[in-house]
Amino acid sequence: MSLDPRKAGLESAGTQPRHSQKRDFLVEIGTEELPPKALRLLQQAFTGGLVSGLVKAGLQHGEVQSFATPRRLAVLVSRLATRQPDQKIERRGPPLNTAFDAEGLPTRAAQAFAASNKAAVEALQRREEGKGTFLYYVGIKPGAAAAELLPGLVQAALDALPVPRRMRWGAGDAQFVRPVHWIVMLYGKDIVPASILDIAAGNLTRGHRFHAPKALRLSSPSAYERTLRERGHVVANFEARRALIRERVTAIAESLGGRPLMADALLDEVTALVEWPVPLAGRFEERFLSLPREVLISTLEDHQRYFPVEDAAGRLLPCFVAVANIESRDPAKVVEGNQRVVRPRLADAAFFWEQDRKSPLAARAEELTKVTFQAKLGSLGDKARRVAGLAVDIAAARGQADARHPNLVTRARRAAELCKCDLLTAVVGEFPELQGIMGTYYALADGEDAEVATAIREHYQPRGAGDELPTTETGTTLAIADKLDTLAGIFAIGEKPTGTKDPFGLRRAAIGTVRILVEKRLDLDLPRLLDRAVALVRADIERSAAAAGKPTPALASEGIAAEIYDYVLERLRAYYLERPDVSAGASGSEAPAASITTEMFDAVLATRPASPLDFDARLRALSTFLTMPEAASLTAANKRVANILRKAGESAPSQVDRGALDAMAERQLFEALRERGDGVSAATARKDYATSLTLLAQLRPTVDAFFEQVMVMDENPKLRANRLALLAQMRALFAGIADLSRLPG
Repeated sequence: MSLDPRKAGLESAGTQPRHSQKRDFLVEIGTEELPPKALRLLQQAFTGGLVSGLVKAGLQHGEVQSFATPRRLAVLVSRLATRQPDQKIERRGPPLNTAFDAEGLPTRAAQAFAASNKAAVEALQRREEGKGTFLYYVGIKPGAAAAELLPGLVQAALDALPVPRRMRWGAGDAQFVRPVHWIVMLYGKDIVPASILDIAAGNLTRGHRFHAPKALRLSSPSAYERTLRERGHVVANFEARRALIRERVTAIAESLGGRPLMADALLDEVTALVEWPVPLAGRFEERFLSLPREVLISTLEDHQRYFPVEDAAGRLLPCFVAVANIESRDPAKVVEGNQRVVRPRLADAAFFWEQDRKSPLAARAEELTKVTFQAKLGSLGDKARRVAGLAVDIAAARGQADARHPNLVTRARRAAELCKCDLLTAVVGEFPELQGIMGTYYALADGEDAEVATAIREHYQPRGAGDELPTTETGTTLAIADKLDTLAGIFAIGEKPTGTKDPFGLRRAAIGTVRILVEKRLDLDLPRLLDRAVALVRADIERSAAAAGKPTPALASEGIAAEIYDYVLERLRAYYLERPDVSAGASGSEAPAASITTEMFDAVLATRPASPLDFDARLRALSTFLTMPEAASLTAANKRVANILRKAGESAPSQVDRGALDAMAERQLFEALRERGDGVSAATARKDYATSLTLLAQLRPTVDAFFEQVMVMDENPKLRANRLALLAQMRALFAGIADLSRLPG
């Protein structure tokens, strides 16, 4: 439907251009309760989509505010232009010699062009261009009224929301993340006539479901937030509501003698669950404080959305803060209800904790063989055995490099044997998020080595972006082994990630491996470890098939380890290029002198370093080198060398014939390469790439002179071949660190 601007009062008389007139615009989508964990993302996506549409439509506007509660998504755009600006249109038509006949009369070509632009032939312009003289239509396309464009822009923003599965409701065909009950679309004081999601837009919003169930009329867009707060018992602004919850929960916790544990994710979720937050204090029996801290926190946070409270020393107190969505006349009843709900959950957890401790953690190892990890990869017991073998290899390699960890192999083997056992405990069955954590508690209770026990928790780390890395040597070793086994197994059965689907978390495993190796400065031969991981997987698959009397199932093609290594290196790309803190040297190594770029990464990638840490060292040395005054010239020279060798189409001799060097510049380059070659090679061998590149930077004058004075592709085949050999020698010296020909220059 279109809105007549004159009837709606959207244009006023005067000399001001129509498109420069401004009015506030409000759109609100009123729904049933939206998914709390997705609310913030939906808010951002809706606002971003609408603003993007306004920009594309050329509708100028001022400040944009977004709102989100469990029952609504809304956007308020201040000072939105009433119309698009007029557009000047220029279209080229046929050349003059085909537009008019010999008598100067317009041909069918000229008439058709004029008709297509709804203009007379006489109104067309004639313009002389390089290829001749052409007919041109020049006109003005009036900008469309904002009120006519807004319904489509709102619908487009809704259609683009990141909703994996939409639902239908009632008898209509509309689809949304939740059933929609009302739509508000106000432009100034006027309703924008539109039907969105099968509902006619209006100026009536709804307040709190219980405190203000009647419809609320909005006088203008700017009155939206105030009306909902004062008359509707709704704090519509997500950030304001979040800050209010933080402030009030903190105050209540302090009144209880403590401070709240307030994880950002939980605070966001609670904010998305309430429209009128009312924090209340609750308590539970002190006997439950004997439970592991994580069990208590998980019960309160993950299962009840309560905020735990701890004292100044970090000890949990037998109390919590719940946030109600209603201002009750009898708050004590609400508190009693919350306490009544949490008590049986804590009692169950205490029961499971006691039952689990009746048998040692190691006693569950045999039962792991009865639990499937993946149909083609066998049981959890099989995985634990593979991880143990790989962990021992990693520990042995680390022990050879560092004598400070003489017991690492023994500890790594024992930790690998126990690391999956807590998956069969009752507490983890009830609280899956505590896997690994409970294993540590049970292992300590059984008298296991403290580092072995800690490694059970740490082998899952990092669990996601920004998560902590393992702190113990055994935990570090086990974490690498577990992740490499997962990568090897899933790749071996041909289930590698595609697009956005990654059901086995291979991206997380690869990034976790990269972070551990780079940030903990571990120089491990990753291709060799991947070969070992793949071999262990193949042996298990073949063993299982033989035991079942079946043929070995078809596996992915040969070269799996190399494919996994390439996959890991691509995750390394994201690690550097998508995280500014890493580019700035936050990985624990010396900060680079310049930001990491795609070209720099590709230059190092071309050398395929054997470890991510070696990759890191090369990349940072290259970053520093590129700030040197010699870098641009040498980079350009390397590109030139690469092009010459590629276009030559002939194999250069492996050795330079010193006696065949004809020009002074090529003899000087040969001597310079010989003088610095040993030093560069030695520095490269000990991975002192900064020194290697510093030595290579000294070649600039002789390299520049060579290209200024020497014709490489000489007609004399002997001279040409010798000069190509000289360039190949220079290229090989640089390529030991990075392929500079891939850099811009």
